[in-house]
Amino acid sequence: MNPWFETVAEAQRRAEKRLPKSVYGALIAGSERGQTIEDNQRAFTELGFAPHAAGPIGARDQSTTVVGQRLSMPVLISPTGVQAVHPDGEVAVARAAAARGIAMGLSSFASKPIEQVIAANPATLFQLYWCGGKDEMLERMARAKSAGAVGLILTLDWSFSHGRDWGSPVIPEKLDLRTMLKFAPQTVIKPRWLRTYLRAGTIPDLTAPNMAVGSGGAPGFFAAYGEWMGTPAPDWDDVRWICDQWDGPVMLKGVMRVDDALRAVDAGVAAISVSNHGGNNLDGTPAAVRALPVLAERVGTQVEVLLDGGIRRGSDVVKAVALGARAVMIGRAYLWGLAANGQAGVENVLDILRGGIDSALLGLRKTTVAELDRGDLVVPDGFERVLGAG
Repeated sequence: MNPWFETVAEAQRRAEKRLPKSVYGALIAGSERGQTIEDNQRAFTELGFAPHAAGPIGARDQSTTVVGQRLSMPVLISPTGVQAVHPDGEVAVARAAAARGIAMGLSSFASKPIEQVIAANPATLFQLYWCGGKDEMLERMARAKSAGAVGLILTLDWSFSHGRDWGSPVIPEKLDLRTMLKFAPQTVIKPRWLRTYLRAGTIPDLTAPNMAVGSGGAPGFFAAYGEWMGTPAPDWDDVRWICDQWDGPVMLKGVMRVDDALRAVDAGVAAISVSNHGGNNLDGTPAAVRALPVLAERVGTQVEVLLDGGIRRGSDVVKAVALGARAVMIGRAYLWGLAANGQAGVENVLDILRGGIDSALLGLRKTTVAELDRGDLVVPDGFERVLGAG
């Protein structure tokens, strides 16, 4: 099989063929019925383009900046947790992002240490959860700063909804002999995935090294997850405290409401990401792109506005930018590429998005992504959702 693929959909098909059922299930899962994860993608199909038949067009420039980082196109890597789809995990993703000139978002629950990831891509933003006491959060921020992280992504949108109508993926606490025997039927029928780990001389890592504090070692994923669940939810003063302590750009991820966006501006964030946690938060939340236009209009001159959720094509990126996003963040798309072909697979996905962006710019007769606006789209009546405006 040719290792190169032409679409993100093909990357997903190859990931499904390659990965054990439980691992693939973790990639596609959305909370409860999956209403939100479906709407994240469906909403993009409701948006159309208004192309020009002719007009001057030269080389297209996709570059932009996000929190001071120059990007070759308006796409960033969104932080995602333990990446057991490939032994190189977040390091492979970081290398791919660096090779394609974009920034890397690294999860607190990543399987690779922040120092290794930043060595692979200096344009790395560290995702911070409100987890544990303030002393522990200060220690994690200090480590990220020392490692060279260029910004923080503060993620607060999580309702800990475990139920999924199609069944939640089974993720073990640790990979001991008993666990490996239990999961053996899944892995032996996926020999290519197993061989990738055997060649690397390792097994999937279920620890969270970036959650380590003090003299303790890296906690297990579920221990770190449990600490997060048990930490009282922050308020807006806590968001301001994070911004003050970091002394650098902070992006607040998970904003869907106008009132929250305004409070985020007051708290001192540099950017917000309009996001519903990829459909893994409160099911029934509208697609992020439906909430984007009003949020970009209300706060886009005060902070940078990004979007994540449902991006599968370069044309989706263009639609989001035309509605006011400075850039988008991708999650599942690059994980499927990673599963399909490691670092090269992630680069493949990024090249697909770049090609789609270029084709859309050509059809719209735009020479830069900065020229995109709502007039380039066909936006149907009732498309938008205005949340928290009253």
